[in-house]
Amino acid sequence: MGDGIENQSAMAYRVLARKYRPSTFDDLIGQEPMVQTLTNAFRLGRIAQAYMLTGVRGVGKTTTARILARALNYETDAITEPTIDMPSHGVHCEAIINSSHIDVIEMDAASHTGIGDIREIIDAVKYKPASARYKVYIIDEVHMLSTAAFNGLLKTLEEPPEHVKFIFATTEIRKVPVTVLSRCQRFDLRRISGERMVEFLAGVSEKEAVAVSTEALGLVARASEGSVRDALSILDQAIAHCSTGEGENAGVTEDQMRDMLGYADRARVIDLFEHVMAGRVKEALAEIKAQSDTGTEPLVILSDLADFTHQVTTAKVAGAVPGGQALSDLERTRAEELAESLSIRVLSRAWQMLLKGIEDVQNANKPLAAADMVIVRLAYVADLPTPDEAIALIKKGGGALVGTDGGSPQPQVTGGGSPQTPPQAGGPMGHGSAMAAPLPAAAPLDQEPAAQAAPTSPTPRPTLATSNPTPAPATAPAPATAPVPAETPSLRIARFEDLVALAEEKRALTLRNALENHVCLIAFENGHLEFSPTEMAPKSLASD
Repeated sequence: MGDGIENQSAMAYRVLARKYRPSTFDDLIGQEPMVQTLTNAFRLGRIAQAYMLTGVRGVGKTTTARILARALNYETDAITEPTIDMPSHGVHCEAIINSSHIDVIEMDAASHTGIGDIREIIDAVKYKPASARYKVYIIDEVHMLSTAAFNGLLKTLEEPPEHVKFIFATTEIRKVPVTVLSRCQRFDLRRISGERMVEFLAGVSEKEAVAVSTEALGLVARASEGSVRDALSILDQAIAHCSTGEGENAGVTEDQMRDMLGYADRARVIDLFEHVMAGRVKEALAEIKAQSDTGTEPLVILSDLADFTHQVTTAKVAGAVPGGQALSDLERTRAEELAESLSIRVLSRAWQMLLKGIEDVQNANKPLAAADMVIVRLAYVADLPTPDEAIALIKKGGGALVGTDGGSPQPQVTGGGSPQTPPQAGGPMGHGSAMAAPLPAAAPLDQEPAAQAAPTSPTPRPTLATSNPTPAPATAPAPATAPVPAETPSLRIARFEDLVALAEEKRALTLRNALENHVCLIAFENGHLEFSPTEMAPKSLASD
């Protein structure tokens, strides 16, 4: 007897996503603009012939379609016309909510994609509804219909009988032909904000007599990404998986929710962010290893790091983290503190590197190793200036580019001088106007031999020294007796003909052809070529 009652109770249980499915427009959360538009339209009698509902999964497209079908056919002893206000169930409401009404036809376009399925609708629309006011066709995932099916539906959709209404739902609005969209009244259902989701889930938890901490509900809201159905499914799972005790003692804690979702502790994510931004590589690697050992996936760690980077950036730009995000007081406070000490350029660079790093971890055979390399890259560039800052620093003479990896030093930049332009790999002609182009390969006659030889060394990867660099020996004036490198004479070009011969020697055939056929020589001096292009010369001759 007892076992039979328990089995009957188990069979009667409904998941939260179905138990708390809205049945009226008042129950919908976060869709106020749509509700307001429909309320005015019904009050004025301006009811459209077709509706298109779009949005991400779980925001209530199919549920809204059923509520709209119920409103179109709402009928009681006192109400005999379409209305948004439905305080109680009418004649047709129960059957429409349960998807069993003969005049409200639901079709899943994912499994009925062909023109044959649409022909059945076209043939049936000419018949009046059996009992309801309107015959309503609800087509879910309408973007899955074939091109022939869409074309077959167009004429009926544009001029349907007065007793027929169409309601379409889709998650891929861009895949729906414009010809169909133009015949429908479109509503974009919004994602639910984090704070609104936490408030809704708190009400559900109270009705279910389960104590769930606000922090745990914040994790559910974050994991659901604005989808009410996903949030209710996660909460349902958490109650079954994490609840401790029975009745009033049942509850779900933040730590239990993190373990179930596989999320890292948010405080530890912020610690990792601080280690990375401070350039503490050892501590950052130890932290990501510790989080991985507790069961958090490397991809989740980097995703959380990217999320917090976004929060800090938002605080930097807006002055505070927006209240619409489901954040704890700790996250909000520390994000605002870090925003004061980090520049927007550094945060933007970290964001771009994390996006690329997340992609690398997704494709890596060893995700933890890939995540370690992302952290190392982030930590090593955290205190380096951005490219525009480096350029500004060089122009002001506040730093010097010096070679690393044992290479020859790059040209030094000092406050009173300008850097010598290094040779270009594309040929002797450098950047210039349409009438003149500099020739870096031809060194000025009064240039010191050591300074002439510097550009001919292999170009090392430079690093930026930002604090009172010691002048490199290469910048000191060379003794008068310093030997001239053997390569120097070959770099001197005294005549235009020598330039053509050099192009021939280096097999730069395109350059040689341009010099011979498209250049009218005006002047040729040390390191400078002035010419007039011919009529057939390409416009990019000087820059090329």
